[in-house]
Amino acid sequence: MFTSSICLRKSTAWSVMARSSDFISRSRARSDSSVIWLRRTRLAYLSSASLSLVASDAIGALSCCRGCPFGNNCSSTTHLTRRKRPPDKQPGNLSASTGPPQATFKYFASGIFDGSSTDKRGEGLEVLSASVTKEGEDTIIRVDAQTTQVAPSIEDEELFMGRAVDLLVENPDATKLVFLQQRDYEYEYEQVRLLAEIARVYRLLLKRSDEYSIQRIQQFGPPVDATASYNELRDIISNRLRKDPAGAFVLLKRAIRRERILLEKLADATERKSQQQYITLLEHISEVLEKTVLIKKLEPHLSGFEVGSRDVYRRVFSPIIKPDFMFTKLMASFPKSSRSIASYRVSKSDVVIFSQENDVQYLYHLTPPEFKLDEDQYALLDQARQILSEHKPDRREFVNPQRIREVFTNVGRDLLDELAVMHAIRLSDQELFELTQILIRYTVGFGLIEVLLADEKVQDITVNSPMGQTPIHIVHEEFGECKTNIYPSVQDGESWASKLRIISGRPLDEADPVLDTEIEIPGIASARVGVIAPPLNPTGIAYAFRRHRDRPWTLPLFMKRKMITPLAAGLLSFIIDGNRTILVAGTRSAGKTSILSGILVEIMRRYRIITIEDTLELPVPELRQLGYNIQSMKVASALSKGQSEVPADEGIRTTLRLGDSALIVGEVRSTEAKALYEAMRVGALANVVAGTIHGDSPYGVFDRVVNDLGVPRTSFKATDLIIVANPVKSADGLHKFRRVTQITEVRKTWEDDPIREGGFVDLMVYNAQTDQLEPTDALRNGDSDIIKAIAGGVKEWAGNWDAVWDNILLRAKIKERLVQASDEEKDPELLEASFTVLASDRFHQISEQVKERTGLIDTARIFFEWNDWLEREIYKRKELASLGLRGR
Repeated sequence: MFTSSICLRKSTAWSVMARSSDFISRSRARSDSSVIWLRRTRLAYLSSASLSLVASDAIGALSCCRGCPFGNNCSSTTHLTRRKRPPDKQPGNLSASTGPPQATFKYFASGIFDGSSTDKRGEGLEVLSASVTKEGEDTIIRVDAQTTQVAPSIEDEELFMGRAVDLLVENPDATKLVFLQQRDYEYEYEQVRLLAEIARVYRLLLKRSDEYSIQRIQQFGPPVDATASYNELRDIISNRLRKDPAGAFVLLKRAIRRERILLEKLADATERKSQQQYITLLEHISEVLEKTVLIKKLEPHLSGFEVGSRDVYRRVFSPIIKPDFMFTKLMASFPKSSRSIASYRVSKSDVVIFSQENDVQYLYHLTPPEFKLDEDQYALLDQARQILSEHKPDRREFVNPQRIREVFTNVGRDLLDELAVMHAIRLSDQELFELTQILIRYTVGFGLIEVLLADEKVQDITVNSPMGQTPIHIVHEEFGECKTNIYPSVQDGESWASKLRIISGRPLDEADPVLDTEIEIPGIASARVGVIAPPLNPTGIAYAFRRHRDRPWTLPLFMKRKMITPLAAGLLSFIIDGNRTILVAGTRSAGKTSILSGILVEIMRRYRIITIEDTLELPVPELRQLGYNIQSMKVASALSKGQSEVPADEGIRTTLRLGDSALIVGEVRSTEAKALYEAMRVGALANVVAGTIHGDSPYGVFDRVVNDLGVPRTSFKATDLIIVANPVKSADGLHKFRRVTQITEVRKTWEDDPIREGGFVDLMVYNAQTDQLEPTDALRNGDSDIIKAIAGGVKEWAGNWDAVWDNILLRAKIKERLVQASDEEKDPELLEASFTVLASDRFHQISEQVKERTGLIDTARIFFEWNDWLEREIYKRKELASLGLRGR
């Protein structure tokens, strides 16, 4: 079996490698033929453009026909091109009115009218091809720069700026400009609009070319040198303006200054008038250019400007550079006017939190490992991704995410290894492993979403539409709402949607524009995912990821984070052992599911647990690994219209036939509420029944259950306890803290209104001044029907409030001791579920042993023996740690 598995994997790898060699050969063949085709096309276009130029009167084109007055001194590209033609190939003389008026414009916009096209750095520029695509609200120009020898940079290379202006002349509404090379160089909307305005001015000046044609300049008469002036203007407008607008502006200003000096020296009135007319022409062109936003931004930095220098452009142009195997954009540079307030590493990724001036929102700056690779590694990843992308997985392969990742990891590693050998690239085992992980992320994974989910401090991830225009936002454990430097593209959104459809088996289309599901990324994290699509979302697809904690929450962990107090933990432990019905209420992101997870951990492992969820959020696999007898059930989402899943109410009724079990309902949203209260009332579940529900107070829960969900008032009395969790804000409004604000019991003696008739009795209430839950007089005095009901079923507690209160305090003391030991030993694992469950089991065992020996529940003796056990366990952990053997 094992041997055949290896053979299968190897044969798959060799099969992929065979496709790899074929792919590379085909790619090279396509590339070569494309270049040849493009070169032929350009030569043909050059000929047609030259003929069109002869037929036009713009920019003195007629002067470059046979008998050009400038002779061999003419620097016109047309003249140079025509001088190279054999005499028998020269076209006949055409009148100025012949040919379409837009011919000259087409000629200039083609991007070939520049004498610097022979610059070695720009070799291959003439074969650049471009495509225009519409993605959401964006119009994107993509330019293939694979044939160039330099990085495609508008700010550093005048040839690329000229090409960009040419393309914007033809596509004035473009919002993004992307040069494709080993990496993608993307210029955002604000920068593209700067060049689009230059393109508009360029086009405007070409349309008004008769105003500064050589014939027009000749009309000025002496002392204006028509030839020199025309050549100067022609170079500035048709050449310099496209590639170096700042240089064109400076040259115009200098020409105006020069001509004014000459004007002051002239005495003849006619000559002064001619000179002034030429100056007015220069000033008009200069004013048009000066009104552009780009020149306004650059003008303060043009003092002493050297024409041809590109330094000033770096002040306004800066592309987003990303690998070409990924669609997501990432702002790699640190923001200006900001300060770093925290930094840490997550695996191979660097995270820096910035506080920005004039922005109350923090910036979560991520630098993932894929942005630290060299060119050879980028090339390997790109080839491997293209090969793997030929495989179209179906749903069967996504049923087990861990299995599909395992298969793709093995194939991907072998593929990268063989490609590295083929290209003579040396990779260490660690480098090969890291490249494989990146490859998997961008094939069967969720890209940079996985990198964000790998950070345990990230709680929520939101991706708003339209994609590509707004960054991903997160909720950070320490810094709250943060925006990131990550901009997902439309392709990312569509790719994620396709994978989520396959994983969940639920539809996401115009008929079903809402998808609620979960993802599990083996070795990284699991998360709940909410998706909204058109027509509900008119601007595209939007996502919300809720990251689940890697391990179950526990009551001691809540105490560590000041969400509850030791007394609250002891009270909840007592009530859970008493098999009561509990609803955890709160607003969105208040921590309801986390508290429900903590309640699960408090249930003794001797009892069976059944969970019912429409989206799997509870830590069932982790609890199963801890030895819990637990069964999960997945029901239809309340937001989904799909018919392939069992409704939640039927799922709850099904549990009534599955034996005595604790019932945990992930969230009470709709018709399942009636079924849940039915289960509570018939008493078929003689153990804990708990669930979460939206509501900011006990009465809010009552109002929602009775008035919104249609549960009869008398049925609501089946609820024993309501735990309310709400976020608490700081005075500055910038920080939020999760807190349990109320623990309230529901009494059974009211009829219509539980508020007016005393149906709600607070046992503990949050005090904002002390920032903690405090017991009410009802709890201190034992005025609690629930606690009395629990005590009434226990011989040692019946009618003895002091014994009950001592037991609650004992449980609180044990939880507090765990937190104290964790702090003293600097061992956070003592608060995790694996140790907390062990400590809880030991508490119950010691309680039984003490009772058998003494006949009493001696709380002091129980704590002494339990603490002695804890000290021994801590000593064992230290010994194992010293040997390097202690794990989780």
